[in-house]
Amino acid sequence: MNQIYANDADFNRSDPRAVRAAIRAGKITGETSGLGSNYVQGNLAILPADLAMDFLRFCQRNPKPCPLVGVSETGDPMLPTLGNDIDIRTDIPSYNVYRNGELTETIPDVNDLWRDDYVAFIIGCSFSFEQALVNEGVPLQHWDRNLTVSMYITDVMTKPSGPFRGGTVVSMRPMTAINAIRSVEITSRFPHTHGSPIHLGDPAQIGINDISKPDWGDAQEIPDNQIPVFWACGVTPQNAIRMAKPEICITHTPGSMLITDLPAHGNV
Repeated sequence: MNQIYANDADFNRSDPRAVRAAIRAGKITGETSGLGSNYVQGNLAILPADLAMDFLRFCQRNPKPCPLVGVSETGDPMLPTLGNDIDIRTDIPSYNVYRNGELTETIPDVNDLWRDDYVAFIIGCSFSFEQALVNEGVPLQHWDRNLTVSMYITDVMTKPSGPFRGGTVVSMRPMTAINAIRSVEITSRFPHTHGSPIHLGDPAQIGINDISKPDWGDAQEIPDNQIPVFWACGVTPQNAIRMAKPEICITHTPGSMLITDLPAHGNV
């Protein structure tokens, strides 16, 4: 998973407030999988206000890959509905900056880039349901091998809104058939973090020609007794943003999420 963080004694990895403080202090610069495991993690998209309504409609029309969990006020970097101290300029370990649809830089905070016309969108992340899978005895290869989950662009097209459109991005986890069925039952309880899988089995049926070459994340082995299981992924907006080519957009680096104070699996 390429996690980079300081000694565990420096902060409580299960407390979202402590994790965010460690991120602000530069103690966490990599993935957030396994951190704040009982709380909702979120993907990020920051856009100028003149595109915000189109993007909001895009998320509403595509709730599987883009389940909205929070939207900021225009120009306000704080997200009080997700946590009293959340500052979206600093509370994600790593940010990607896109200009005219092209990735131009990856930076640790966006203090110097923040503008009064920005709107921040937080979209539910599969990291939140992964803990539920593990809690119920479903092993995850990328957890066991310290990998970033495999992500792919598919030919399952999203419903467009304004300039936003493109193929749905999926995350893939190899599982036995029995665990695949169990994972459908478990993750269907979490629609705010993508819910149940959108495809099981043959990747070619959703336009993935070579499963050994993910578009993001690390390749994973698929043993003979397992099948690939695909969930809609919150990186989908990044693909739509590449298609829309806004003059600027800021997202999370895949794998580096916002950890909110919202319980992921009921009360905590």
